[in-house]
Amino acid sequence: MSPSYRRQLLNGTLLASAVVLAQPALAQSSTDQNRPASNVQIAPADAAPDSQFEPGSEIVVTGSLIRNPNIEASAPVTTIGEAEIELQQVNVAEELLREIPGVVPSIGSQVNNGNGGASFVNLRGLGTNRNLVLLDGRRIVPANIGGAVDLNNIPLALLERADVLTGGASTTYGADAVAGVVNFITKRNFAGIDIGLSQQITERGDGATFRGDLTIGANFDDGRGNAVLSVGYQNTNPVFQGDRDFSRFNVDSVTGNAGGSGTSVPTRVAIPGTGTRVLDNGVFRPATAADAFNFNPFNIFQTPFERFNVYGAANYEITSGIEVYARGLFSKNTVSTIIAPSGAFGSPLTFAVANPFLSDAAANTLCLASGRTQAVCTAARTATPTIVNAAGQTVANPDFVELTNVVQRRFVEGGGRVSEYTTTLFDTVIGVRGDLTDNIGFDLFGSYGESENIQRQRNNGLLSRLRQAVNAVRGPDGTIVCRNPANGCVPLNIFGGAGSITPEAFGFINASASGSNISSLATVRGVISGDIGFTSPFATEAFGFAIGGEYRDYSAGRSSDIAQQTPGEVLGNGAASPDILNGYNVREAFVEVIAPLIVDRPFFHSLQLELGGRVSDYSSTGTSYTYKIGGSWEPVPSLKIRGGYNRATRSPNVAELFDPLRTGLDNSAVDPCQLALPTLNANLRAVCLAQGATPAQIGLIQPPSAGQINITFGGNPDLDVEKADTYTAGVVFQPVFVPGLTISADYYNIKVVDAITSPTIGDVFFRCFGAPSFSATTPVDPGAGAATNPACTGIRRNPLTGGIDGDVAITPGLPLPLTNQGIIRSSGVDLIANYQRDLGFAGLALSFAGNWTDKSQFQPTPLSDNVECVGQYGLDCTSPLPEFSFSQRTTLTFDRVSVSLLWRFIDDLRVQDDSAGDFQPRFERIDEKHYFDLSTRFELTDDANLVFSVFNLFDKQPPIVGSTIGSTAFNSGNTYPSTYDPLGRRYAVGINLQF
Repeated sequence: MSPSYRRQLLNGTLLASAVVLAQPALAQSSTDQNRPASNVQIAPADAAPDSQFEPGSEIVVTGSLIRNPNIEASAPVTTIGEAEIELQQVNVAEELLREIPGVVPSIGSQVNNGNGGASFVNLRGLGTNRNLVLLDGRRIVPANIGGAVDLNNIPLALLERADVLTGGASTTYGADAVAGVVNFITKRNFAGIDIGLSQQITERGDGATFRGDLTIGANFDDGRGNAVLSVGYQNTNPVFQGDRDFSRFNVDSVTGNAGGSGTSVPTRVAIPGTGTRVLDNGVFRPATAADAFNFNPFNIFQTPFERFNVYGAANYEITSGIEVYARGLFSKNTVSTIIAPSGAFGSPLTFAVANPFLSDAAANTLCLASGRTQAVCTAARTATPTIVNAAGQTVANPDFVELTNVVQRRFVEGGGRVSEYTTTLFDTVIGVRGDLTDNIGFDLFGSYGESENIQRQRNNGLLSRLRQAVNAVRGPDGTIVCRNPANGCVPLNIFGGAGSITPEAFGFINASASGSNISSLATVRGVISGDIGFTSPFATEAFGFAIGGEYRDYSAGRSSDIAQQTPGEVLGNGAASPDILNGYNVREAFVEVIAPLIVDRPFFHSLQLELGGRVSDYSSTGTSYTYKIGGSWEPVPSLKIRGGYNRATRSPNVAELFDPLRTGLDNSAVDPCQLALPTLNANLRAVCLAQGATPAQIGLIQPPSAGQINITFGGNPDLDVEKADTYTAGVVFQPVFVPGLTISADYYNIKVVDAITSPTIGDVFFRCFGAPSFSATTPVDPGAGAATNPACTGIRRNPLTGGIDGDVAITPGLPLPLTNQGIIRSSGVDLIANYQRDLGFAGLALSFAGNWTDKSQFQPTPLSDNVECVGQYGLDCTSPLPEFSFSQRTTLTFDRVSVSLLWRFIDDLRVQDDSAGDFQPRFERIDEKHYFDLSTRFELTDDANLVFSVFNLFDKQPPIVGSTIGSTAFNSGNTYPSTYDPLGRRYAVGINLQF
C-alpha cells in the first residue's frame, strides 16, 4: 500500500461514519497520539498482552466486565467515534446521541418549557429512567430525584468514543439499564497539548455558540505514570421563536387559526351565570379568537447555556502489574429557560365593588352577577371599607362589598419569565487494578459524586401578593391604596389595558422564588476477571470470567422556599415543589463467563457462549435477580451470527417512590365538558356535574387555556421492581471479496412488565367518557351510570369555572397515579454498513446507520388501551418516533483535504390514533424529511486541523402542526423542535491544535 493511499484511507476512515458498529464489540481504550484514531474499533490479531492486565493498555468492552482483548462480547454495540464528534461539532452529548437512529429525542437544548436545566438520553423511547449513562464503564452521580444522568456534564473534549448498547444490561451494570447503556470512553494516556476552539451561528445571525477546550497530558517516571487535565468553556445564545416566520404566531392545532392563551390582555373575568368575558375599555364583551395571547415570540428554540468544566485523570504503576488510578470531574453549567410573561392564570381574586381601577359599568355588572340588588351595588360603588359611627368609633361599613371572581390577565409589563438553573457537579473515582496471576487480574475502585441544581425564578410574581395588591381602595385622602398595606403593598391595576400595571406594582408582586435538587452517589466495586485456565477441546482460547460485588448508596432530594412549596403561589409555575429527601442502598454480586467453544474448525471459525447473572438487594424493594445468555457463531471468517437474551430488572427511583402528590400541568386541546357539549347529551352533563361543575357553569365552561389542563401526580412507596425480557439477534458480514465492506443487522425485542407507569391523559378520558379522542364541537356519550364511575369522579374540576384548568390549589384535574401495572414493548432492526476504498484520485468512505422500529407500545394499566407510537405523534407519544430513520455519511479524502456529507432521513408520521382533539387535516401528517450537513476538514499541518461545516445545508424548515397537538415539552413553536431542526441553516468552524 502506497503512503499516499495509506493517508487517504486513514483520513477517510477518520471522517467516515455517522454511527459505526464496534465490530468486534471490543476496543482498546489506548490511542496512538501520533495519528488519528479509526472509528471502527478492531483489536489487531496480536493485541494480547502477556498477562491479563498491562498498565496503560486497559481493554474496555461495553457490555461486559471481562477484560480480555482476545474475547469479544456478543451484544451489538453502536459506536460514535472521535472523528464523528469532531465533524458534528456538537457542544453537549445529548445532541450527539440524538442523531443515532432509534434514539428518541429527550430533554435537551431545544426543550424550553419543561427543561429543568439538564439534558438526558432516551433509548428506544423507553424513558430516560430506563437506560444507564456511564463514563469509562463507571456510573456518574445522577442529576435529580429521577435518577437520570445529566449529559451536559460529559467532557466532550477528551472523548475517544461513545458506545451505545441496546437491550438489557442489568446483569453487567445493575439496575437502570433496561433499555441499554451509553458508555462514554475517554482517551487514555494522552500526552501533549490539545487546543480546540469552535464557533457556530445561524444564517439569521442568532444562536451563536462558542466553545473552547484545553487539554494537557504527560507521561512521567519513564512511562510508569500518566496525568491529563482538560478544561473547557462554552457559551450559547438563545434563539427566540419570534425570530422565525413559521413560529412567530401561535397556531391552534384544532382550529388552524391563530391560537394562544386565554390569559391575555385585555383582562378576562368569569362572571357567574354569564361565563368568561373580556373587559375591554371598561366594558365586558364575549371573548374572540383574536383575544388569545400569542406567547410564541417570548419562547425559545435554543436555550441559553454556559458551562465551565474540568476533567482530570491519572494512573501510575506502583509496581510491576499493579496500577493505581484516579479520575475527577467538575462541571458548573447554567441553563436558562424563557417563557411568556406571567399573569393571573385563572386564580380567584377578591376585590371591592369600589375598586377605583374598575369602571362603573364593569363594577355594576360584577356586583349584580353576585346576586346583589341594584341599590346595594350602587351604594357599594362609592363605599369605603370603614366608617365612623355616631359614637366616633371606626367600624366596618355595611355598604362596602367585596367580590371574588376568577380573573385572567397577562402581565406584559413584566417581561418574560426566566428560570435559571445552575448545576454544580463533581464526581471522583479512585482505584487500583492489576494482576493476581498471569491469567487473572483485579479492579477495585470507589467513587463518590454530588450534584446540586439550583433554580432561580424571576418575573413570575406571587399569588398572595397579587391578591393583596389587586384589592385596592381609595384612602382617606383620595389616593389609591391597598386595603391591606402590609409589606409596602403597591396597588395593581389588573383591569386596565397593556401598560396599566406600573413598574412599582409589578415589583411588589415580583418576589423571588428558588429551589434546588441535590443528589449523591457513592459506589464501591471490586471485580476479579481473566481466564479460568480451562479450554474447550475444540478451541485454543481459555474461558473468560468476571466475578465481583458492588455497593451503591444513592440519596436525592429537593428543597424549595415557601413560595415554591405552596400550590399556586408562584404564578404560572404549575406544580408546587414540596421538600423531599430520601434514598436507598443496594448490595450486589455478579458473575460473567465468556466461553470460546470451537475455534478454527470447518464451519466453525468460531463458536462462543456468554453467560451472566447478578443478584441485587435493595433497601427499598428487596432482592431481585438478573441474568443473560448469549453467543455468536462464525461459520466462516467473513460471517458472524450473534444473539442473546437478557432478563433485566429496575428498582423504582427516589421520585417514583417518595415524591409527594402534587398538581401540575399537561396538554389537552379540548375538554369534553366545554361550552355547549354537555347541553347536548344528558349522560355527559351528569358526568360533568359529578366531577365538580355546577349547573350554572354547564354550557359556559371554556376550553383549556393555552391547551393545558391540570393533572395530579406523585410517587408511590408501595412500588416494586419492574422486569424486562430483551432479545437480540443479528448478523455481521465482512465479505472477503469486497474489501473494506462491513454490514451488520440486529433485531431487538424488549418487553417490560410490571412497569412503573401512570395513565395517559387519553387513557383517563377514555375510561370515563368512553372515547380516547373527541371533537371540540361533537359531544361524547359516556353512557348511563358513568356519573358514578370512579374513573369519572376521580377527575376533579375547578369549582369556580367548571373547567379542568386553573388554580392548582383548588383544581386537581386528572389523576395520574403511579403503579406497577404497565407493559412497555419496543422492537425493531438496526442496520449498519461501512465501506471504504481507494478511487485513485481520492479515498472514498461510506457509512450508513438505519433503524426500523416495528413496535413502540405502552399500556399503563390492564384496562388501558395499548398505545402504539411508531410513526405517530401526539399527547401520549411525547417525541415523534419514525418507523424508518437513517444517517448516511459520504466522505472523499484528497490528501490533506476531506469533504464529508451527512444525510439524515426521518420517515413520515401521522397524528396519534387516539390523541384527544379534532385537529386540522393538514396538521395530522408530517411528510418525510431529509437533512444534509456538509463538512470540510483541512489538515493544515500534522498538528493542526480546521473544520468548516454547514448544517441543514438546504435550510429546510420544520413541519408545522400547531402547538396543541402534543406535550408542551416537545410540541412548541408550532412544531417538534427536538426532532426537526427549527434553527435553519447554520455555520460552524472549528480548529484543533496539537503540540
